[in-house]
Amino acid sequence: MDIEGLGDKLVEQLVDNAIVKTPADLYKLGLLAMVNLERMAEKSAANILDAIDKSRRTTLARFIFALGIRNVGEATAKDLARHFGTLDALMAADVAALQQVPDVGPVVAASVARFFAEPHNVEVIEQLRAAGVSWAEGEPSAVVNSPIAGKTFVLTGTLPSLTRDEAKDMIEALGGKVAGSVSKKTDYVVAGAEAGSKLDKAQALGVVILDESQFRELLQT
Repeated sequence: MDIEGLGDKLVEQLVDNAIVKTPADLYKLGLLAMVNLERMAEKSAANILDAIDKSRRTTLARFIFALGIRNVGEATAKDLARHFGTLDALMAADVAALQQVPDVGPVVAASVARFFAEPHNVEVIEQLRAAGVSWAEGEPSAVVNSPIAGKTFVLTGTLPSLTRDEAKDMIEALGGKVAGSVSKKTDYVVAGAEAGSKLDKAQALGVVILDESQFRELLQT
């Protein structure tokens, strides 16, 4: 859930002292419970409580990732969110439906189905929702008609007006994927200043190379 200040040692204290028994209990914490913890000043406690409160508003992809489903990393969580659009649709999906998601094979599909078949996991999700954890949900497969849906990009060098994270978000919002290295499976390389070896490899493999303006034009087609 990307809660700033809530590190492993603090979580261990909260659990060991039976202050937090389920993830939803985090959203019930008060200042008194926090300041009584070891090495916890009032200002630090207040900052953490504020960060916890802010994390109530998240994204479906981040929430799926935060559930800790075996074999589901950040990229797969985004694929699942993009494909199903809502958490309820994902929770209702069987193994066959899950395997319709790009890059989700039998092992991952079985892990996801098994996770949501466990009553305890469903109960924790409902507790989190009741605690105010929410996200914007959209229509499933909303980006299937985008020009880059299913395409793989590699970003290299420094772009004139976009950070790498911004470019990555733009790609993923339209159903594309960002890889860390160039291969025969790479569809596009977006190259900026000082691109280096990734650009050389892309040229050797005949991968389409785009500068920032061409990249923006592609996204708008």
